[in-house]
Amino acid sequence: MKPIWIVDDDQSIRFVLEKALLREDLPTRSFTNARDVLSALAADEDKGPQVLVSDIRMPGGSGLDLLDKVKERFPALPVIIMTAYSDLDSAVSAFQGGAFEYLPKPFDVPKAVELIRRAVEESQREEVGEESIAEAPEMLGQAPAMQDVFRAIGRLSQSNVTVMITGESGSGKELVARALHKHSPRANGPFVAINTAAIPKDLLESELFGHERGAFTGAQTMRRGRFEQADGGTLFLDEIGDMPFDLQTRLLRVLSDGHFYRVGGHGAVKTNVRVIAATHQNLEQRVKDGGFREDLFHRLNVIRLRLPALRERREDIAVLTRHFLQQSASQLGVEPKRISEAALAWLGQFSFPGNVRQLENICHWLTVMAPAQMVEPKDLPPEVAVSFAEPPVDAGAAAAVLPLTPELPESLIAAPLGRPLLPGLPVRGAAEPAAQGWEQGLEIDASALLSTDRTDVWDELTRRFESRLILAALAATRGRRIEAAQKLGIGRNTITRKIQELGLE
Repeated sequence: MKPIWIVDDDQSIRFVLEKALLREDLPTRSFTNARDVLSALAADEDKGPQVLVSDIRMPGGSGLDLLDKVKERFPALPVIIMTAYSDLDSAVSAFQGGAFEYLPKPFDVPKAVELIRRAVEESQREEVGEESIAEAPEMLGQAPAMQDVFRAIGRLSQSNVTVMITGESGSGKELVARALHKHSPRANGPFVAINTAAIPKDLLESELFGHERGAFTGAQTMRRGRFEQADGGTLFLDEIGDMPFDLQTRLLRVLSDGHFYRVGGHGAVKTNVRVIAATHQNLEQRVKDGGFREDLFHRLNVIRLRLPALRERREDIAVLTRHFLQQSASQLGVEPKRISEAALAWLGQFSFPGNVRQLENICHWLTVMAPAQMVEPKDLPPEVAVSFAEPPVDAGAAAAVLPLTPELPESLIAAPLGRPLLPGLPVRGAAEPAAQGWEQGLEIDASALLSTDRTDVWDELTRRFESRLILAALAATRGRRIEAAQKLGIGRNTITRKIQELGLE
């Protein structure tokens, strides 16, 4: 994340904010005057701030002048204006100049940090509309079903027609939408994506159409919605089948004439947006059930593209696996893992209920968790191994499910009834029941350690457990520590300290 820039000639103010933001894992950069800020922006615009926090009265130029100049070049950058002179004129001037918020001194530090964090979130939302389509992951696939999709994208390359993409969750519908945008006449415009199922109903209207300042509790500044952010480009509405019925009416109006109103607004806003919608649901059935407007369905369903599930294109699993292993290694800054043909054969038999997204997550998991550079079947994650736990079958049928090649480890060949043991558990005799999970493996490890003279069993097993848990969380969040901490339910400082203590840097 880019740093928070703090501009104030008062050293004590800069010091307090720097320390408070550092405790929140928010990087900072400080300046004593507006002139130095403008020089830094001119030197390298790409390394500008995530949020700018500036005093009003400083030597070498006022904060309001700085606000005007910054907004000319970076209209989406949130700027928070601070002042010890809490007068009406200063507040009005700040908001008229486009400030995100006005912060009178002396301020409560936790509230100031909370305000800055909200500004960071706003900045990150605005960046969605400015994503470079060149950074989107490439689409791969040699299967006939994917070649049909590629041909359809090619035929639509010079069109602005509305497209409906259908397919199971995780099959790559957003990638198709990005490809349609990239190869369209709108390629130089923004691509904005929103998952209508992931946003609460009460907030979805504001997310789509924006809101005016004071429109509702918490609306402390005017905010552009996704339709405005996507003006001149493409808006991707994912999981459109889950959109609330009353919002479907507003969406239909926008698609009909290109006009809408912000929440709490009185003036119509005009937008020029190409809409691409996607769903994993049967919209025809949703229309019959009364959950989706028929007129909106026909408005969206101009051209329909069906994206195949990964189990329908198994011949692509090998090339996708190698691609995701390379991609994951690049993101984590490590050497890419290689995968054996035996391990690929296992993946080729897996059903992948989560489709391509699940395969990508498995590759992230392998990049972090596989002990050697060559990934073997024993290194695959538990869900892949457990997927082959079938009822009793004869040897021929077991071999058909899992070829007993010389590359397969003994721990997999020796599993009873053709059922592989979970990775990491010791090999058991054919007469013993299959392993029940990681808890049983933990019990076995604990018993082995307790049978020795060691007196640090608790610390040893706790260290191993915490290491695996944190590494798995970092793999799931692609190395983003704050998000990993949130998923684990621990604090940001805690995960940073644990990473250092456990030597996971």
